[in-house]
Amino acid sequence: MATVLPLKGILYNPEKITDSADVTAPPYDVITPEAQAAFYERHPYNVIRLILGRSEATDTALDNPHTRSGIFFRQWMSEGVLKQDEQPALYLKAITYAHEERTITRYGLIARVGLEPFDKRIILPHEKTFSKVRSERLQLMKATHCNYCPIFSLYPDDGGMLASLEAAVDKSAPIVDFTDDQGHRHQLWRILDPAVHRQVAATMQDKRLFIADGHHRYETALNFRTHLKETDPSFSDRHPANHVLMYLCSMSDPGLVILPAHRLLKAVSVDDLQQAMATIRTYFEVAEHPFTADDRPQVEQTFLAALGDGESRQRIGVYAHRSPTFYLLTLKAGVMDQLFSNELDASLRHLDVTVLTRLVFMKVLGFDQVRLDNEQLIGYASTADHAFQSIDAGTYDVAFILNPTHIEQVQEVAQKGLIMPRKSTYFYPKVKSGLVMNTLKE
Repeated sequence: MATVLPLKGILYNPEKITDSADVTAPPYDVITPEAQAAFYERHPYNVIRLILGRSEATDTALDNPHTRSGIFFRQWMSEGVLKQDEQPALYLKAITYAHEERTITRYGLIARVGLEPFDKRIILPHEKTFSKVRSERLQLMKATHCNYCPIFSLYPDDGGMLASLEAAVDKSAPIVDFTDDQGHRHQLWRILDPAVHRQVAATMQDKRLFIADGHHRYETALNFRTHLKETDPSFSDRHPANHVLMYLCSMSDPGLVILPAHRLLKAVSVDDLQQAMATIRTYFEVAEHPFTADDRPQVEQTFLAALGDGESRQRIGVYAHRSPTFYLLTLKAGVMDQLFSNELDASLRHLDVTVLTRLVFMKVLGFDQVRLDNEQLIGYASTADHAFQSIDAGTYDVAFILNPTHIEQVQEVAQKGLIMPRKSTYFYPKVKSGLVMNTLKE
């Protein structure tokens, strides 16, 4: 079902760039303003100028971060800083990193993948997206006609395609090999063998792909193709915009890790939270973990351990600004079935993120879709430490701490054609922007 093809990738020229750590960056949506500034300072050719350019007070419709991205891209190509491969290739990517006191390597294949509407059930989403982000990303694609960062997708690897790809690059030196600031080692191999290309294409023909990370970018690619169909008389089935750059990872890869996506809220007052906690007790058993400055580390550790022990029951942690207490909410039996059995499939009802979104945010706190769609009022953190720091600093008012969603839950929801709440998963580590790029110009 899925169409997976090689591409003439655009890569940083090693004759111009000696250390890829200086010019690559995470995907745009996990880059803070502070990190954006740091990437700008890191190197004049850092990909940040392409994926998340600075806004200026003098920006206009003709001169803005998106148009400047296109200018930088064309300039770097003409200067030879970026260079397009002469032969079509598949690119095997490895990342080696430490997680929970062990070293892990995750492999992925970077390729062109044929765009398919979601209703064809070939490429499947699992999360909702933000309309504002889709619009902003479409403006960037219109200005640049390029994929700077691959969409992170998963596939069932029953036939062991990953092993075949590893064998194809066995004993060959990677074309890119660097360690980033987090200590993650990145390696990239170029696979030119047409026989391997044909094998991959044939293997993937009967696969469904599950989008892990990059839902906004995929929907933007669909919208960009529609835009070209409507505005470019020469557009045809052979146009490059019928495909999108993807990083394909096996669902059974031992290096595949999902972190939680903790919620951080603004504009929630102390009174709002106190009233909410009173109502929450109707639906949850509430355990309080008070702490002092002296014993906070021990209490925090106990609180997080108790949160993680709730494998068979939905558990959510709560921590508010200026509050000397961690709250642990354990959902009472049958609550979600009683409230939402007529609205939500069981695969969604029993997700922690659904419990938080539908029961706590919407029913208890009274949030509507506009509030849930407001990125100015809701943030995310992939670690409890980051969430707690954001609350202690007063950046946000309250944090809701979650356990991670499991890969089997992602697969079940996607296969049923259902959608999880936004940011239900945080696949770790992210795929770097700037390693391989893909032009959408003929």
